[in-house]
Amino acid sequence: MHSWLAERLVLRCVPETMVVPAQTLRLPVRGFPINRPKALVVALAAWAGFGLVTWAVLSGHTAAIDRSALLFWRDSDLRPNGPVKLLETVRDVTALGGVLLRNLFALGAVVALLFLRLRREASLLTLTITLGWLVEALIKGLVGRDRPEIALHLTEAGGASFPSGHSFNSAVVYMSIALAFAALSRRRKVRLTIVLSAILGSLAVAWSRVWLGVHWPSDALAGWLGGTAWTFSAAALLRPAADAAADATAQPVSAPDSP
Repeated sequence: MHSWLAERLVLRCVPETMVVPAQTLRLPVRGFPINRPKALVVALAAWAGFGLVTWAVLSGHTAAIDRSALLFWRDSDLRPNGPVKLLETVRDVTALGGVLLRNLFALGAVVALLFLRLRREASLLTLTITLGWLVEALIKGLVGRDRPEIALHLTEAGGASFPSGHSFNSAVVYMSIALAFAALSRRRKVRLTIVLSAILGSLAVAWSRVWLGVHWPSDALAGWLGGTAWTFSAAALLRPAADAAADATAQPVSAPDSP
């Protein structure tokens, strides 16, 4: 009884001026742009790594390493060591790089950016992912490497093996999404955390392809390096085109002249 009375007295003594008003979230008209010279440095480093791995594969220098790495954690039946639940977990991870899920995430990100009226980021994201898929398909067609047959394939996979499409496209989709949303923050630590999360996630997808036996390790590494290289190249080089697309869609439509 006494506690109830004390609470009532305290509430009556609190002035209305102490009520904190709700804060309004203010987003930038355009995201804070990525540093283009730094993006180009990252892109060039990743392209150099991709070129080195490609040369090593085409010249046969990765054959022994690929075979040893692919068989490293497998038992005498050529199945990966570990419980059944681990297999299901790895399949879930690899699904993040599949056509359905990664495109759903990409579509959701574009819609979210448009709702936030960040047309430049939405345009750049669309261009990066669309052209990245074409770049990966072109490279895969030119190299034409066969998939490994020395281990069981624990998931469905078709087409050429180099580079890994899951690795390449997951790097492109998730890193480009991360760059788009990292642009909403002024804080460098926040931007780095978002981008690093995408890097680790795409690396997990690349590793899963090797674990499931459908790609050589060099396929997965080259795919991840190529996807990273394309993402940062697009961030630096496609921004003018994204700016133009955003400005064009932002222009009001003038009413037709009266007859």
